Amino acid sequence: MDNSIIKLQAREILDSRGNPTVEVECTLACGVKARASVPSGASTGVHEAVELRDGDPKRFGGKGVKKAVAHVNETIAPQLIGQDARAQAGIDGMMIALDGTPNKAKLGANAILGVSLTVARAAATAADLPLYHYLGGPNAVRLPVPNMNILNGGVHARWQGADFQEFMVAPYGASSFREALEWGSEIYHALRTVLMDKGHRVGVGDEGGFAPEVSSNEEPLELIVQAIEKTGLKPGADVGIAMDPASSAFFEDGNYHLRTEKRTVSAGEMVDYYEKLIKTYPVVLLEDGLAEDDWEGWKILNARLGGIIELVGDDLFVTNVERINRGIREDVANAALIKLNQIGTLTETVAAVRMCKKAGWGAFVSHRSGETVDSFIADMTVALDTGHLKSGAPARGERVEKYNQLMRIEEELGDAACYAGKEAYVRAVRF
Repeated sequence: MDNSIIKLQAREILDSRGNPTVEVECTLACGVKARASVPSGASTGVHEAVELRDGDPKRFGGKGVKKAVAHVNETIAPQLIGQDARAQAGIDGMMIALDGTPNKAKLGANAILGVSLTVARAAATAADLPLYHYLGGPNAVRLPVPNMNILNGGVHARWQGADFQEFMVAPYGASSFREALEWGSEIYHALRTVLMDKGHRVGVGDEGGFAPEVSSNEEPLELIVQAIEKTGLKPGADVGIAMDPASSAFFEDGNYHLRTEKRTVSAGEMVDYYEKLIKTYPVVLLEDGLAEDDWEGWKILNARLGGIIELVGDDLFVTNVERINRGIREDVANAALIKLNQIGTLTETVAAVRMCKKAGWGAFVSHRSGETVDSFIADMTVALDTGHLKSGAPARGERVEKYNQLMRIEEELGDAACYAGKEAYVRAVRF
C-alpha cells in the first residue's frame, strides 16, 4: 500500500466559541483521507507556541486564520507531498525546520499542528488500526480518569465568579470509564440543583461548567462536595476534586490579587491557602497553583504540597521539554499538563509525555477552551497511557465527544480494557 501524501488541504472553520480555527485534510496515494482540526485557548501561557491570527479587524475581530491556512496550502504542502505518512517524526521535523523559529511564529503552530495530526490519523487509517492502537501499540489498554470541569471561574466565566478558573470532579473510584462518566454526569446535574436551590444562576462557561457568582474561592468546593453527596457518592473515597486556579491571570507585581475575596497575597500566602483547602476538601490535583514565571514560588509550593497531591504545571511548562526539564531539575512540581497546541506537533507532545514518565511525574492531557469535535486527544490519552485527562464538563458537544470516544475505545478493547482509577494521580495514596 502506498502511504505517500498526495494532497494537504487546509481551511478555516469555527471552534466552540465561534472563532476561526484551522482544519486540515490529508489524502494518501492509497486513497485514504483523514481530517484534523486545531483547538484554541483563552487562558494561554506567554511561553506557548504562536497561534497565528490574521489581525484583520474587518474579519472575525482580527481572529481570522487565513494566513495559517495559506501557510499549509502554499508552503507546507509542497514540501510534504510524496512523504510517507508513517514517518511522523520526520514530517514534524521538516515542518519545524521550515518554520525556523523557536516558537513556530513564522508558519503558526495552528498551521503546523493541523498537518501533524491529520497525517497521523491518515497513517492510522491506512494501517487499518484505531488511532490509539496505531500511536500506542498493543499495550494501549488503560482508560483515563475524566476530570470534568463542572464549575467555572476566572476568564472562563468572564470574571463574574470565582478567581480560580476550573473546579473539576475526578471520579477515580469507578470500576470503568463508562461508570466514571455516569458518575460525573450525575454530579453535574446534582450541582445544578444545588446551585438553583441556593439562588445561584446556572449559566455555563466556555467549557460547560456552571459559572455562579460566589463569595470566595472556597465556596465552589463546598458546593461540589454537596453535589457529590447528593448523588450518594462519597467525596474522597469515590470522587476527588481537581482545581486549576490559572493563577497567572491574577498575578501582578509579584503578588496574587484575589478579586473575589478582596485581598492580595504573596506566593507563600497562596500556598498557605491551598494547604488549608486541601486539608478541608478531597483535592487530589492542583494545576497552575502559582504563576507561569514564579519559579521560586513553585519551589515553595512543591516542598509543602508535592508529597500530598499532584501538582501540575501548565503555563509554567507549556508542553515544552526544555521547560519541563528545568522543572524536574529544580523540583518545582510533580506533573505537567499536556496540550498539543501549546507546542505544535504530535512528536514534541509525545516527547514531553515521555520526559514526564521518565522522571516519575504525571502527564495530564487537556483540551482547550476553544474546541472542535475532533477527538484526537481521547485516543492520544489511551495511546500514551497518561491515566487522566480533562475535557470540560459532561455537556456541550465538543467536550463530550472526547468522553464518548473514550467509551467507544473501552467497548472496543473489551476485557482487555482497564480503568486507571486513583493510580492515575502521582500522589493518590493520600486517599
